[in-house]
Amino acid sequence: MKYAIISDIHANLEALDTTLKQIDKLGADKIICLGDIVGYGANPNECVETIRERSIESIIGNHDAVACGKTEPDNFNPVARDAALWTRNSLTEENREFLSELDESKLIDDFLIVHGAISDTDHYIFTAYDALIEFNLMKKQSVCFFGHTHVRTYYTFQNDSSTNHLDYEFKIDVKAKYLINPGSIGQPRDRDPRASFLVYDTEKRTVKFTRVEYDISTTQKKIIEAGLDRRLADRLSFGR
Repeated sequence: MKYAIISDIHANLEALDTTLKQIDKLGADKIICLGDIVGYGANPNECVETIRERSIESIIGNHDAVACGKTEPDNFNPVARDAALWTRNSLTEENREFLSELDESKLIDDFLIVHGAISDTDHYIFTAYDALIEFNLMKKQSVCFFGHTHVRTYYTFQNDSSTNHLDYEFKIDVKAKYLINPGSIGQPRDRDPRASFLVYDTEKRTVKFTRVEYDISTTQKKIIEAGLDRRLADRLSFGR
């Protein structure tokens, strides 16, 4: 199977549509979403509906959980909190229900998917030490895909050591464990404004990251016209 792994769409319809077109060209057999379909951006309903219409298997992210009312944005910064509550009020009942029924994690084929971390869906994996804690929880699976940080990267565990890598393409070593982040579709934070995703080929055991340019200016205009904080629009130009 050739899996396209996407994450952190954040209601950015232009980034999602452009990414899906590229994924279709690459001939992926199945698309997996690691959560945060909504939040920050101005098209939450359209993005949820795209996920539903394309039958993209998804799990719930922290912004999704707030948007559907399962949790409250108590630990969000003010900008994120206002956007999350705006999203909650903007979602249709049908889309809100769809988000509320998503699982926090899933086992697919021979790999695990989570939003933030195995230990906690709202936990961030920023360092090799953070990854080491999660590797200790990987008893049966050797590959786990995660999102939440909006940063394209991956970590390996081998010879009792956790290491961070930035290669754009690599092959899975059967003697190692992997935590792999595809980066963000809708709000990258690794100083590259292009939408980021990856393709995992389970037969060849290869992972390849891909970046895609999209119409950022249209997304920014929608955010501003919706009355959301302008900083959410401005940051898209810089990938941070």
